[in-house]
Amino acid sequence: MEEKKTASSNIKTADLDAPLNAIGFQIEEISPQKVTGRLHVTHTNCQPFKVLHGGVSALISEALASIGAHLASGYQRVAGINLSINHLKRAELGDLVFAEAAPVNLGKTIQVWEVRLWKIDPSNSQSKSLVSSSRVTLLCNMSVPEHAKDAGDGLKKYAKL
Repeated sequence: MEEKKTASSNIKTADLDAPLNAIGFQIEEISPQKVTGRLHVTHTNCQPFKVLHGGVSALISEALASIGAHLASGYQRVAGINLSINHLKRAELGDLVFAEAAPVNLGKTIQVWEVRLWKIDPSNSQSKSLVSSSRVTLLCNMSVPEHAKDAGDGLKKYAKL
């Protein structure tokens, strides 16, 4: 069953966010209240010291917040205008990282999302330690350009509304 869930997450991520897919991230849950996923730390997403690259944590944070904000705004165009991230602990090569984005404020023009990344203990999936915490501020309620009218189609296919 886990293998089927992973394959489904891979397809979902490939459909929704090419950069996340390229680093091996797997989107799991998508709703206007929460976006989650996971990442195995591999050479593809590590810095030379064999720990998760901070830029990868930032990419995950902005991407998950943007997906959630796009849904919460009724599929309006959104744009990140501020990202503040604190790197608290390292995730090493081979670790499993779980990410969750949740809204702090869902205004009509400005949304603020909090995104947390945790390292999961392989011997006890309930045990986790915070790797990074970020706030993403997004400008919302912008019209979608004509050439990108299909931007929300993938989300409509996978989101829990």
